[in-house]
Amino acid sequence: MSREQEMACLACKALDEKKGQDIKVIDIHEVSVIADYFVIASGSNQNQVHAMVDNVEEKLGRAGFEPKQIEGTRNSSWILMDYGDLIVHVFDEENRLFYDLERIWRDGKVLDIKEFLD
Repeated sequence: MSREQEMACLACKALDEKKGQDIKVIDIHEVSVIADYFVIASGSNQNQVHAMVDNVEEKLGRAGFEPKQIEGTRNSSWILMDYGDLIVHVFDEENRLFYDLERIWRDGKVLDIKEFLD
């Protein structure tokens, strides 16, 4: 398993532990130089969104992966966590529908989430 895949697995598990909804992994390495993977998930309210973000940061941090940058505040409805080759997007439900990253990045390959949760 590559470093990028390991980070994506850890992020997916962390999001799933906090009941993240509709978790998607998109392989964008062939269509963009900004990252290899996007992980996208949504929470039903702001508290859940922040619990998900905190859990991702904790799990990846324990494995030695530190974010280059985290965009968004405690009041944000979209938080972006940049780990270099992995970018994690955590939304509330309304903003996920509004920004529709899955459509914007449709040239990427949506991967089977089950492979990242095992």
